[in-house]
Amino acid sequence: MTLIEAVIMLVAVVLLSNIVSHYLNFLPVSLIQIAAGLLLAVLFKVTIPLKTDWFMLLFIAPLLFNDGRHFPKQELWALRGPIIMNAIVLVFVTTFLGGWFIHFLVPDLPLAASIALAAIISPTDPIAVQSISKQADLPNSVLHLVSGESLINDASGLIGFKYGIAATVTGFFSWQQATGDFLYISIVGALLGMVIMALLQLLRTFLLQQGINDVVLHTVLQIITPFVVYLLVEELFHASGVIAVVSAGIVYNFSKPVLMDYLPELKIVTERTWDIAIYLLNGIVFLILGIELPIAMNQTIRNPSDSTTIAIFDVVLIWLAVFLIRVFWTLINLTIKHLKGKEKQQRPYFRIALLSGLSGVRGAITMAGVLSVPYVLASGAAFPERSLMLFIAAGVIILSLLMAVIFIPLLMRQHVAIATRGTEPKADEDLDEQRDVAAADKQQLTETQARIYTMRVAINHLESQRRPENQRVVYDLINEYQGMIHRLQVAYRSEEQLVPFLNEELTLRRVALQGEGDILEQLWRSGKIQERSYQKFQRKILSRQRLVETLPHKLQRPHFFARLHRLGTRLSHLRLHLVHAQYNGPYYNERLYIEKETAKGGIKALSKYLKRPEVKAAHYNRQVIYQIIVGYRNRIEQIKHLNRQQTGRRSPRADYDQQMRQIRFKALAAERRGIHTLVDQGYITWSLAAKLRQYVNYSENALLLGEDVD
Repeated sequence: MTLIEAVIMLVAVVLLSNIVSHYLNFLPVSLIQIAAGLLLAVLFKVTIPLKTDWFMLLFIAPLLFNDGRHFPKQELWALRGPIIMNAIVLVFVTTFLGGWFIHFLVPDLPLAASIALAAIISPTDPIAVQSISKQADLPNSVLHLVSGESLINDASGLIGFKYGIAATVTGFFSWQQATGDFLYISIVGALLGMVIMALLQLLRTFLLQQGINDVVLHTVLQIITPFVVYLLVEELFHASGVIAVVSAGIVYNFSKPVLMDYLPELKIVTERTWDIAIYLLNGIVFLILGIELPIAMNQTIRNPSDSTTIAIFDVVLIWLAVFLIRVFWTLINLTIKHLKGKEKQQRPYFRIALLSGLSGVRGAITMAGVLSVPYVLASGAAFPERSLMLFIAAGVIILSLLMAVIFIPLLMRQHVAIATRGTEPKADEDLDEQRDVAAADKQQLTETQARIYTMRVAINHLESQRRPENQRVVYDLINEYQGMIHRLQVAYRSEEQLVPFLNEELTLRRVALQGEGDILEQLWRSGKIQERSYQKFQRKILSRQRLVETLPHKLQRPHFFARLHRLGTRLSHLRLHLVHAQYNGPYYNERLYIEKETAKGGIKALSKYLKRPEVKAAHYNRQVIYQIIVGYRNRIEQIKHLNRQQTGRRSPRADYDQQMRQIRFKALAAERRGIHTLVDQGYITWSLAAKLRQYVNYSENALLLGEDVD
């Protein structure tokens, strides 16, 4: 397989795995990607030739730089001492204790290689740690501690890994030389990373001051920054490129050019480009892990000196050892804080320590590091037990994910969504926003509630703009807004809230369909339509009624009900297109007439049903009622449009598009006014308002781009 073919295949499978994870949301997408890689290797014999140098450069440099860019400033700076202790001391404690334990379990694996393996297993995935820890409701001090630790422990783990591998390859190790080299490569690497990043920031500022504010140029400059930093530090100064890219990312976070605040497009494009890059890189790493698994397993199984059962047992014991080290370390920290009076509230510390240990999910850095183990020693001999190292590292990653998936919900007694690097770029921000809202006044709205409010403001404005000449455009746009509102309502409701909500919609749709059937019966009995048309439409209505009746039984997962709100409009438009396809047919006008009258019948039946006293007492959701009625009105306007088309009085498509643009701009302006109202009255925070305005800005930019293309 050529390089280009491999890249295209890996990107395609990353996309497919994320689509699958949308339906299997109880599993981390990383596990799905590992399984996908395993299937590629087993079924299609896919192999990826790996080289240490480009693998470290391509994957580790951008992943760590991006972590540094998102290094939280205030909370983590206040805990810099404990964070450094966790990120450095805990890593080295895990490295040496774990290394001796691995060497004890696998005597054929040299002690230096065992220490290297323990070092690369010790770093935790920062996104997984943050997503789990916040949902686990850990104390703020512990939350910030594990989050900060996870952002910088990659560097210390990789340094320990590098020395262990170097000692194994060369067969020589000196504590004095190792200490001196460690101080040199870490301190010089950190300083060089800061200096290079500062120089690049000065260059960016200079370019912006000169009016060179090309969005693509600045985005590419930032994307190549980690590669430049890593290569310069590693090749020219022989220091740690890993520490250099982390320190460069932190410097970037603290020293963004002031002029960037006046270039929102540059900021948005840069962030979205980083999201895409990390999304793909992280996914590809786990795919490669899955692809490499059969190689490791095959070599481990075929090696007479390695028992497969014992190898699996070793994975469990090694994960358990690393887990217990982390649990006891957290327990000791919490106990010391309690004795010092910093944690005054009595808490179940053992449960917190267990959650902290389980949240230590291993991720892309562990896999990227262990895949970079060379194949041969300096003497030319094969690297001892390389396949077993890969097997153990992969097993620990998978086991840490599985243990988090299984046991954290049991400890918390609720479902926990476990994200990893690149899978949920903004998950931590969303959780922060939810916490802010929960801690603020009870009247504050969540992002979903605020978005629904602004869209309803837009719908109200559209209703006020409705005129006979623009009704089709207005109803099309209202129908679009209604669909978005319905999707938000369905996606963010719990199962207990969702089932009654959707049952209401099913009930109202049954009433409307019955009204359509009654009108169809009246038209046939009064002789206004022919029997052929009557039978055709009767079959269609009965089919839709059966669908509504059987839908709750066919769909076992409640979120599939999200498709329901689109059925009415889509089926309606499909029928109209089929009718239009028979433009010269003998039944064309009659079918349009039936479509229009049955739509009116549906509205009339709903209105009559909702006037009943017992129905009024049930307080049906007004949003659902309005959505169904708008769907029928939209259908009526579509029929009027087809009638005008037949008589030659149809306005050109260009007029419709122009009307749509003008009215859509007005709707977006109404959304922006709604956001201002929410902020002004204290219903949302400024940060949430900025996020909501971003949605509106995206829509306006897309609309303007479409106009430029036209």
